[in-house]
Amino acid sequence: MRLYIAEKPSVGRELAKCLTGPVTRRDGYLVTKDGVVTWLFGHILRQAEPEEYDPKYKRWRAEDLPIIPEHWKLFVDKDCEKQFAIVKSLIEKADEIVHGGDPDREGQLLVDEVLDYLGNKKPVRRILLNALDEKSIKKANASLRDNRDFFNLKQSALARARADWLIGMNLSRAYTLAARRAGHERLVLPIGRVKTPTLSLVVRREREIEHFKPVTYYLIRGIFQHENGSFEAQWKPKDTMAGLDSENRLIDKKIADEKLAFFEGLPHDAVISAYQKAKKQEPQPQPFSLSTLQVLAGKRFGYAPQLVLDTAQKLYEKKLTTYPRSDCEYLPTNQLGEAATILSHLAKAGDAQVAAWVKAANPKQKSRAWNDKKISAHHAIIPTTVQADVTKMTQEERNLYHLIARSYLAQFYPVHTYDQTKVEVQYKDETFTASGRTERDLGWKVMYQSQKKKKESDGEEDKEENAKTLPAMKKKDDVSWQRGRMLEKMTKPPTRFTASTLLAGLTEIHKYVKNPEAKKQLKDVYGIGTEATRATIIDDLIRRKFMKAEGKKKYLVPTPAAYLLVDALPDELTYPDSTAIWEDKLHSMSEGEGSLADFLQGQIAFTRKLCAKATDVHMEVKGENVCPRCHQGVLTKRKGKNGVFWGCSNYPKCRMTCNDKDGKPDLEDAKARLARRPRATAPAAVSASALAWQAHPSSAQAAGGYSSAESADDIAALNALFSPADYAARMEADAKSYAAQQKKASSSWQSWADKPKYSASPMEHMAKDAASSDYLCPRCREGHLRSIHGRNGVFWGCSNYPRCTATFDDDHGKPLLK
Repeated sequence: MRLYIAEKPSVGRELAKCLTGPVTRRDGYLVTKDGVVTWLFGHILRQAEPEEYDPKYKRWRAEDLPIIPEHWKLFVDKDCEKQFAIVKSLIEKADEIVHGGDPDREGQLLVDEVLDYLGNKKPVRRILLNALDEKSIKKANASLRDNRDFFNLKQSALARARADWLIGMNLSRAYTLAARRAGHERLVLPIGRVKTPTLSLVVRREREIEHFKPVTYYLIRGIFQHENGSFEAQWKPKDTMAGLDSENRLIDKKIADEKLAFFEGLPHDAVISAYQKAKKQEPQPQPFSLSTLQVLAGKRFGYAPQLVLDTAQKLYEKKLTTYPRSDCEYLPTNQLGEAATILSHLAKAGDAQVAAWVKAANPKQKSRAWNDKKISAHHAIIPTTVQADVTKMTQEERNLYHLIARSYLAQFYPVHTYDQTKVEVQYKDETFTASGRTERDLGWKVMYQSQKKKKESDGEEDKEENAKTLPAMKKKDDVSWQRGRMLEKMTKPPTRFTASTLLAGLTEIHKYVKNPEAKKQLKDVYGIGTEATRATIIDDLIRRKFMKAEGKKKYLVPTPAAYLLVDALPDELTYPDSTAIWEDKLHSMSEGEGSLADFLQGQIAFTRKLCAKATDVHMEVKGENVCPRCHQGVLTKRKGKNGVFWGCSNYPKCRMTCNDKDGKPDLEDAKARLARRPRATAPAAVSASALAWQAHPSSAQAAGGYSSAESADDIAALNALFSPADYAARMEADAKSYAAQQKKASSSWQSWADKPKYSASPMEHMAKDAASSDYLCPRCREGHLRSIHGRNGVFWGCSNYPRCTATFDDDHGKPLLK
């Protein structure tokens, strides 16, 4: 039995229709004479959550990061359990399997991962469905390939999925915990390999606009008379003259007025110092990939990228256009034979404008788009051979079909040819320039002339100049100044992103990388994210309220949470350099360069580095009671074994605590205790932990450490409540450092192994150690109070330090217990 496994039910149904009938419907699959057709629901398997690797990860703790799975786990999605069982039973019965996932990276993985999960050893072949019309499906089914040919594509998809897990799971936790230490209790910061650089583009653009200072500058243009006619040229100031800004714009009005007056004065003789005329050709625009279709539909109709994807998917499922999630802008040459049929159907589709264009199309014309070397698993989005009727489409479907049809028709029109002319005029030792163009053959541009182009930048002036026709002339011809005019211009801030222009930015990511060397390297990269996920990422950032769409044009504006997130993160996450390089490596991996293991090692190293940086990140502190010691956390109410107290949210870096007073932290008492805190302790009377901290004062200070004489209430409760792992690590450090301090400090025990074990019974402990001190610690009732000679005098501290940090003033050689 041959088993076809499609990516989704709709594809499975269309595939079954093209096999030898009759088609018999079963629960979760279809039976034909050529085989059985079943389907998945996209990714029917999901990656395990951190707590499914170890229950301890259910609680978010900085000391657990990064979480690196030793063996990657997959689980059947709860909503897909029934269909998974059906697919599993059919695989067991099959003799041969045909992989029918979408012809892209994700489509390859989602079927392969099911086969791998089930340990399939049966032969697997691959069907590449670029369109769902009958002719295309039968053609694809007649040319099945060995699925092993696509192993590298699967490895690339697997690398992408695991990298996203490592970055998302670990760094989201790391920086969310950092935010909570700064008092942002309910805030969750989602970090993504693609999502975070995307949000950063919007934040940086907004700040460019906020800090933009408009500059007024002046242009001088002169009209010159040649024997064959007059023309206008623009003055190019010398970069050495006064009054120019860093971009050679004249910003001094007085100098501009003086210069224009100078030009108006006699003599008016000028000469053509350079004249160049060249024949130019502009090739047909490439057919659409999903991204280019989303960008154009956004500019032309204001459609959001997700709407474009959803509409293109509907046209695909109606068999009217080819596979929509394509990142390719080329076409296979074997489809040239279908051109006449497609053009004939476009003429009868009900779009009068398209029908008129079809008349001038030449199906034998071959544009640069027909290139087999540029085709991978899929090709550009074009109409299929199925007859369409635009009158039965929705407005969105009609508009998108019109754009797709026009881009396909352009391939059968001549190239656009024109003469490009450039002129330089020397007048009074100054240079004026002009350019113009003369159309020879509009070619494919005849279909684009009706579009109105909005003037949104000063670059439009150049377009106007290029459109001018200059009189015939040659170098060294005499011309004369007729009159001049001055134009006052003002620099404009960059335009805010819309969903469409942001998507375009993701596909041309080299423009936004920080490293100039990487900018050159990544110019030909495929952008960050995939054709199918970019729109989803933008929508998700809006849904999570990190940015919002404002105004009629739906400009994207970041929210305060976006600023907080981007400002807290290092450049490695906010700039797209690393992500773009990874995308380039993923693309190379799909072509057989590089390995999954090497790629993931790089991702793991990156994750470790960024998790470490998260521990030292500084965020804007939010809360009513800012910690008076570190100023990087807020005091929050806690419940310890001795009752309610307040502790710093920046624990364990800061161990500030204070008592509760009428439901609020008693800051005055805490400040008073901090003021009288001794700055040093006598080594003969302190614990190994204190000695270890004294041996490394810089690290203790960096960690928000405290001296053994600090009388901070409930430190032991904080240790027990928040970070037993931290306490254990410190105890281990104490053991290692104690040996180095033995010669310098005396102690009642000689080695770590000889250290007395504290009993659970205070009375039993008191009986054993009664001789060591007359004063049992009233706080922990396990240690005994010892007299310590500090820098600021004598005080008493508990021998059970650091488990107990109780301290008492000295009263004539005795601890003042009240």
